[in-house]
Amino acid sequence: MSNQRTFTGKVALVQGGSRGIGAAIVKRLAAEGAAVAFTYASSAGAAKALVDGITAEGGKVLAIKADSADAHAIRNAVDSTVETFGRLDILVNNAGVLALGALEDFSLEDFDRTYAVNVRSVFIASQAAAKHMGDGGRIINIGSTNADRMPFAGGSAYAMSKSALVGLVKGLARDLGPRGITVNNVQPGPVDTDMNPANGEMAESMLGFMALKRYGHADEIAGFVSYLAGPQAGYVTGASLTIDGGFGA
Repeated sequence: MSNQRTFTGKVALVQGGSRGIGAAIVKRLAAEGAAVAFTYASSAGAAKALVDGITAEGGKVLAIKADSADAHAIRNAVDSTVETFGRLDILVNNAGVLALGALEDFSLEDFDRTYAVNVRSVFIASQAAAKHMGDGGRIINIGSTNADRMPFAGGSAYAMSKSALVGLVKGLARDLGPRGITVNNVQPGPVDTDMNPANGEMAESMLGFMALKRYGHADEIAGFVSYLAGPQAGYVTGASLTIDGGFGA
């Protein structure tokens, strides 16, 4: 585990934490001393491997199967985290889906699921987690640079969902500020994950939009989350902070 123990004694819940950016966040927080719970929907093998790896290094971790479109499952995940580790200090809302398609063909089912996972789940988890947080609590959402820039066709529902988080985080920051809880968005650009691999079919066009001609790494996003979750970011709230390699420049 890391020698930097910023989060010793803290408990975190990462919604959508078995793969990609979520897994990198789980590993980073655990390496810095937090007890970390995370949810997963279908990647049981990846979730087990993540738990085994962190446990082998002396970390405390809990995997919870929960569909982020299911309000009851989200609330149960929050309750299970508190029952297992005794408290909750950090919530990271990372669960997300990406559905692309021409407007005339885009199904209402895909629209509804995009909203349910990318927006509604953030509200539900934040509402549930805030009941357990004290002064110094942190809520961090993983949004997208597409909230500010959607440079290709077919992404209207996804861009809508990530733009909604910008308004939600401002309102939540006002709601929870008097309690000393900060709320922020991290807005990544293209990051090398299963959802959008650096060698995938969209990679060439994505690189054309960027000032830095490379995809981001999940560990870079996790480092940004670690900063926002830590004591040095205590004066940052209601912000949507972009880490996108110049995608929006």
